[in-house]
Formats: sequence, C-alpha cells, structure tokens
Amino acid sequence: MRRWLADGLLAMVMLFFGLGGTRFAGANQPGATRLDWFAYALIAVAAAALALRRRWPAGVLAVVGAATSVYLLLGYAYGPIIFAFSIAVYTVAAGLALRPATIIAGAVLVPLSLHVVVPPDRQLGLAGLGPAAAWVVVPFALGVTVRLSREAAARARDEAARRIADDERLRIAQEVHDVVGHGLAAINMQAEIALHLLPRKPEQAQAALTAIAQTSKEGLDELRATLTAVRHGEDRTPAPGLAQLPALRDRLAHAGLPVSLSVVGAPPGELPAAVELAAYRIVQEALTNVLRHAGATAAVVRVEHRADAVELAITDTGVGGPPAPGGSGIAGMRERATALGGHLEAGPLSGGGFRVRAVLPLPPGTAR
Repeated sequence: MRRWLADGLLAMVMLFFGLGGTRFAGANQPGATRLDWFAYALIAVAAAALALRRRWPAGVLAVVGAATSVYLLLGYAYGPIIFAFSIAVYTVAAGLALRPATIIAGAVLVPLSLHVVVPPDRQLGLAGLGPAAAWVVVPFALGVTVRLSREAAARARDEAARRIADDERLRIAQEVHDVVGHGLAAINMQAEIALHLLPRKPEQAQAALTAIAQTSKEGLDELRATLTAVRHGEDRTPAPGLAQLPALRDRLAHAGLPVSLSVVGAPPGELPAAVELAAYRIVQEALTNVLRHAGATAAVVRVEHRADAVELAITDTGVGGPPAPGGSGIAGMRERATALGGHLEAGPLSGGGFRVRAVLPLPPGTAR
C-alpha cells in the first residue's frame, strides 16, 4: 500500500510539474511546435503511467517511452516529460535483472533518438544522439548501481542471519554436549561400580544403582529444559552458575570421584549470566573429562574472584598426559572462555595429573 501511495503521489507531482513546466518551456523555445491538447495528453499519459512503475516496470517504460518519443518527434518543446521517461528507465534498471533491463532500455533508446533526425528541418543530426542517449544511460546506470547495492545489502543481511543461526546451533550443540556428556560419564562410572559390587555386596550395588537413577533424572531434566528453551526461542531460566558447583561436586562424589571445592574471595558484584554459565560449564566439562579419561582418585576445583575476572583451576590426580586428539571437550571450554574475552589453558602437570585453568574477565560496571 505504501508503494502504491508513493508512486501515485509521484505521478501526481510529475503531472503537475509536466503541465506547468512544459508551458514555461514552450514559451522559451520559439522554434518548437506550438503546444496543443495532444501534447498535454502525451504528458499526462507519461506522468500517469508512473503510478504503476514498480508493479509493471517494463510495461510502464514502454508506455512512457512511446509517449515521449511521439512528443519529441512532433517537435514539441523539450520539457518535464523527459524526466518522467528517465524515472521509468531508472525503475527498470533498479527492478529487473541486468540482461533484460539492458535489452528493454536499448529498445526504447532507438525511437527516442529518432527525433534528432526527424523532422529534417531541425538539423540536429548525429550530434544530437549524445544528449538523447544520456537520458537513458544516466538513469540506467544509477538504477543498476542502486539495485546492486540493494542486492549486496540483502546478501549481507542473509549472511549475518546465517552466522547468527550457525552460532546458535553451535551454542545449542555445546550445551547439549555438556549436559549429556556429564550425565553419561557419571552414569558410566556408577554402572561400573554397581557391576563390580553386585556379586559380593549387593546392598552397596543398590546405592550405585540409586545414584544412576538420580543422575539420569537430573540430566534428563536439564536436557529437557535446554530443548524447551530452544523450542520456544528463549533463554533457559535459571541458567546454571557458580552457585550450583556444590551440587555438581556432590553428584560426582556419588559417582565415585571425590571433588574438593574452594572459593577464594567474593564477587565484586552480581556476575553476568554469561560468565556464570561459562564458569559452570567449564568446571563441569573439566570434571567430566576427569571421569572419562583421567583414572583419577580425586579432583580439586578452585574458584577465585578478582576485581576484574573470575579465575578457575581444575586439577586431578590422574595419569596426566596430553589431551586425546580429536576431542571436543577442551575446544568447547576454550570457545566459552574466548567468547567472553578470556583464555583457557589445559595440560598435564609435571608431577602427574592434569590441570585446566581459565580466566573469565568481567565487564566494566560489575563492581558494586
């Protein structure tokens, strides 16, 4: 509707400008044919056709081009009708693909140029072809430039949308990986304990099976919450953070991995949700890797609150050694840290074991 109104207003303006401006032009071009009702009818047709220019650009250019060519062939004074013609050329160049737009513009250029040699008494000759062609070439070039700019902007918007979608898919994949991976690692450890104890100490195996049931329920609940948030396009509330580390420690203790948790200092203010979530997920993934690969008997988690950052250190008493190639756990933790402007280091310790250390900077204004 807005386009219809805009084009209708443009047609009215060109009609008013064409009728009034042409009368002024005729008074200042004594050699031109005297303006009559037919000249004004051609001006009106050319102006009125612009109301449909974006719906049928090729048809409008054909109508305006025909009216303008007849007007000039009859020797009427040069006037605003040529501006209506240029607007129609611009619309074709801006709205159609380059090849058909070029063919259409070239086709209307031929009858438009006839007036430079017909009638013969005007003696314009080939010298008049340049000015005549300019009324096609200039608006055509402008329209092509606008169309290319518009297409480039659309491609940029599409690319930005694809990047946002890809980033969101990666974020969801990382969340699901952390939730499911941690739960499965704990369940695997508890299942091995249950199988080991079942023949000799069935009552202790029952405790391990109970822990499996509890761990699986918590993992499914968290996974369900994550997928529900994704389905509805909103952030999960509440997101896990540093306050949930004691619960994580207790779950791992039930899974057979004692974890010592220490907190140094206090937050300078309310931590951003992104920092809280990244800190929790890094600790969770590091401890999940301990369960899966390290063969450790214990792990230590240290959280230090600084004025400008949160520092995490997770060490274990396992076999150490370099990370397994092809794994996504450490890469995912590093991505979480770097996304916040921080960094993460992970590697074996000289005396045995493995350490993950991450620094998550706090944005300005976090302090009270």
